[in-house]
Amino acid sequence: MLWPPHAEQNPALAVLFVLWYRSAMTENSQNIVAWRLSVAPMMDWTDRHCRFFHRVLSRHTLLYTEMVTAPALVRGGARHLLRFDVAEHPVALQLGGSDPSELAAAARMGADEGYDEINLNVGCPSDRVQSGTFGAVLMKTPDLVAECVSSMQAAVDVPVTVKCRIGVDDQDPQVVLPDFLSKMRDAGVTQVAVHARKAWLQGLSPKENRDIPPLDYPLVHAMKAAFPDMSMSINGGITDLDQAEGFLSGGLDGVMIGRSAYQSPWDVLGDADRRIFGAENPCADPEDAVEAMRPYIEAHLAEGGRLHSVTRHMLALFAGRPGARAWRRVLSEGATRDGAGLELIDHALQAIRERRAA
Repeated sequence: MLWPPHAEQNPALAVLFVLWYRSAMTENSQNIVAWRLSVAPMMDWTDRHCRFFHRVLSRHTLLYTEMVTAPALVRGGARHLLRFDVAEHPVALQLGGSDPSELAAAARMGADEGYDEINLNVGCPSDRVQSGTFGAVLMKTPDLVAECVSSMQAAVDVPVTVKCRIGVDDQDPQVVLPDFLSKMRDAGVTQVAVHARKAWLQGLSPKENRDIPPLDYPLVHAMKAAFPDMSMSINGGITDLDQAEGFLSGGLDGVMIGRSAYQSPWDVLGDADRRIFGAENPCADPEDAVEAMRPYIEAHLAEGGRLHSVTRHMLALFAGRPGARAWRRVLSEGATRDGAGLELIDHALQAIRERRAA
């Protein structure tokens, strides 16, 4: 998204621009374009500081919040969890829950805050979400999911989407996934992100569920062929832009990348605007990205925030490059200390330069 000059210093201009941008997205279906590449919602990782950093690297990639539970918003009054910077657009809110009216209320809160999309989590396999009857366990109750998304759509004007697995436990994905997608389509959902793995709710930890169940990319391609009217994004095991381009050229509408976007942010997002969206990349190299983050970090510190809250998401920026270890070491050791500021970033950059010169 092209950002108007001085928008950060002029809140009124920023708000007007976002309203225009969201209108243009709706009128021109540019929300579908943003789906070409997205960073997956990841608990403890994709907070607002992470998303701002990712937005510095790519102006067009769709960003997702961590999952926010509908009960926390509606019953717990945790509206602060919805906070985001206007520069994060396009940005989507992922909700967890299974009560249609509660999800509708939470979706309305998200839309009121300005999110471009509201996504329902039907894929997280953790024990906590199972006990709350949401996440991947909802693959067992597609009629309830359909009721939830229908209520959410009735409450908001922005797209309501679903992120799901191909099945759970002993379900046969060849049977379960088509039925699930058919019910989502009948409920009015037009965009679905499919994690191409089963989730084993008994016997595997959440971490193991990200790696052990085998990937079934052909099934997702088959679902796109069976549901050509649905915009389908693929997720799971995707590590680089070469793979992303392959999925897009193979007929899928979008690619969602999770851990690799976090652990190798420059490799995944630094060239994404050019390769995936045909636009100019905002940063020339990782050091350019660090410079672009300075105003945000300075504002965060001025509000009383800690340096580590932002820089923890930047530790892997130089992954695979000379000096990457020195960059991580300086920030890891110093950013949690009281009073740590921008001078520590200067020190970390200097450590990189010294390593290159050695």
